[in-house]
Amino acid sequence: MSYPNQWSEASINPKKGFRIHLIVFLLSIPVMWIVWYFTDRSYPWPLWSTVAWVIGVIFHYLGVFVFKKSKSN
Repeated sequence: MSYPNQWSEASINPKKGFRIHLIVFLLSIPVMWIVWYFTDRSYPWPLWSTVAWVIGVIFHYLGVFVFKKSKSN
């Protein structure tokens, strides 16, 4: 039995991928800051992760909504 190529047949929804990325970001970053707040507050270590992740979310947004690839069939 032969199966067709899964990747060419799959429907990929980049908007859904961005929404999942944004939700994970919005849930994870506050948790990191809460951990920082209740542990050692001498150095704001979550700042590095927050800045890096914000840059990633911005580029993901730009890739999905601003610089859309045209679908060629």
